Amino acid sequence: MSTPVVVSGVGMIPFAKPGKHEPYFQMAAKATALALADAGIDYDKVEQAYVGYVYGDSTAGQRALYEVGMSGIPIVNVNNNCSTGSTALFLARQAVASGAADCVLALGFEHMNPGALGAVFKDRPSPFDRFDEATEALVGHGEIPLALRYFGGAGLAHMEQYGTRLSTFAKIRAKASRHAANNPLALFRSIVTEEEVMNAPVMWPGVMTRLMACPPTCGAAAAIICSEAFARRHGLDHRVRIAAQAMTTDGPATFGAGDMREVVGFSMAKAAAKKVYEAAGVGPQDIDVVELHDCFAHNELISYEALGLCPEGGAEKFVCDGDNTYGGKVVTNPSGGLLSKGHPLGATGLAQCTELVQQLRGTADQRQVKGARLALQHNLGLGGACVVTLYERV
Repeated sequence: MSTPVVVSGVGMIPFAKPGKHEPYFQMAAKATALALADAGIDYDKVEQAYVGYVYGDSTAGQRALYEVGMSGIPIVNVNNNCSTGSTALFLARQAVASGAADCVLALGFEHMNPGALGAVFKDRPSPFDRFDEATEALVGHGEIPLALRYFGGAGLAHMEQYGTRLSTFAKIRAKASRHAANNPLALFRSIVTEEEVMNAPVMWPGVMTRLMACPPTCGAAAAIICSEAFARRHGLDHRVRIAAQAMTTDGPATFGAGDMREVVGFSMAKAAAKKVYEAAGVGPQDIDVVELHDCFAHNELISYEALGLCPEGGAEKFVCDGDNTYGGKVVTNPSGGLLSKGHPLGATGLAQCTELVQQLRGTADQRQVKGARLALQHNLGLGGACVVTLYERV
């Protein structure tokens, strides 16, 4: 039997635009200090650390944590594309659940450059070459940056199969802005309307406007993961438990289905969610609040279906009925999500964790989802990996 695992402390710094932030090690050290303070423990109680970032040299995790303390503990650097932060969380939870450690730090940070994502090591085959080939075959449009073609193509596939309107993606973006207006840590807090989203500069005619894409962002977030017994022994907060968690990678459907939704991880997310629901003995209808990977409004929409929040093909109705926000069936991305909060790749998964822990503690202020008891987290990285985590208030 595995050891019950709780999240005793969380912390994140306000996310910022590239060039408007501190050096990565300062951002990371501040987020760690906030998580330790929230837990009410000193760094010397931490037995292991898993540190995630995508753009950085090897052992940057050590450089960041040496600002906090040089205690000699194992520090493992993690890189799993946009799911990096949740991968660090997955490894921390696994270490505690197995009994290998009682108190573990999961930390994520990112120092981003302006503009579209690009390769760093151009003297070798890209890990995305098969994704790029599939995308070229399915949607073409080589003049459009690849990330836009990936997720815009997935949205287009949904539009073509189900008649989903572009305005539905605009509704998702407008919802994100209304939620972010109540989040002091979000990068963009101005409310935008559906009409403003539709009238934003066009990035792919008929498929995407600029406001439907998340911005490159810099920042850091962290969590203190403990055994429940350790938390009780040291008088730490143990109200939020990780009830279930799963990580999946790509399967045959990714390139074999001839569907851009599969290229961007639909089946990965569906499989991870299924494992989590089965392990916890709950269903999507039991979830109160969700932080999901809305790198593009299009991915939020298809993720509703992958996570079982609505039937396949039912996402447009789910959005138009207001079932994705306060007063509906389940509040999605109360933080404002990646679209408004920002997406510093290595930090995103732990920022999601921070939001959901606050929701279950009842400390989310104006963003609070009343009576939240079960919270679901979905963090996706192309290439690929998907981590789905279920938190429970106990």
